[in-house]
Amino acid sequence: MSSKDTLVGVAIGLLAGAAVGAAIGILYAPRPGAETRDILVEKAQTVKERAAELARKAMRKEEAEVV
Repeated sequence: MSSKDTLVGVAIGLLAGAAVGAAIGILYAPRPGAETRDILVEKAQTVKERAAELARKAMRKEEAEVV
């Protein structure tokens, strides 16, 4: 496994860990259920967008190195 693969794996792991930690924190916060669900949806969307951006950057970097 190359160091690039390791770096991508670490980045994905950090994002997943942050998402899980945020979700657990929100679930244990003293808020009404509807408000908590709304916050979770917003956070999930943010994580999804960040992950997609990281994937696009990784693909562009990989394509640049292949060429």
